[in-house]
Amino acid sequence: MTVVAKILQSKPDSTVHTIAPTASVFDALKLMADKGIGALVVTEGDAIVGIFTERDYARKIALLGRTSAATLARDVMTTSVRFVRPEQTSEQCMQIMSTGRLRHLPVVDNNGKLVGMISIGDLVKDIISEQKFIIEQLEQYITGSH
Repeated sequence: MTVVAKILQSKPDSTVHTIAPTASVFDALKLMADKGIGALVVTEGDAIVGIFTERDYARKIALLGRTSAATLARDVMTTSVRFVRPEQTSEQCMQIMSTGRLRHLPVVDNNGKLVGMISIGDLVKDIISEQKFIIEQLEQYITGSH
């Protein structure tokens, strides 16, 4: 199984986009659209205070009669943030995501510093790549070509 650190290294852009809890939801959505991402880590200084996702927007803005311009990220962000460490495996991440019905996991080092973000898409890409490698190895074994 691949570890999270290796998945982060394989990402074309390892930037973790963050936003302040006092930012408007509109600004959060604009940043997410500009960067083509589905979640932002909400930070105060170096501390992770929440995560804002497309799901938060879909369920906590229009359905509750709010507007994105007048609502702050802190009012709709998810505050119970699950995260993983760089040494955890893709299998462990999939378990956390499946159990928690999550699509994004911030990656935090042993000092509590935010070092990356992995998505369900990153994990699926890694698993497909790993399975493709195993299939190629088995085909070479079966055909006797090394």
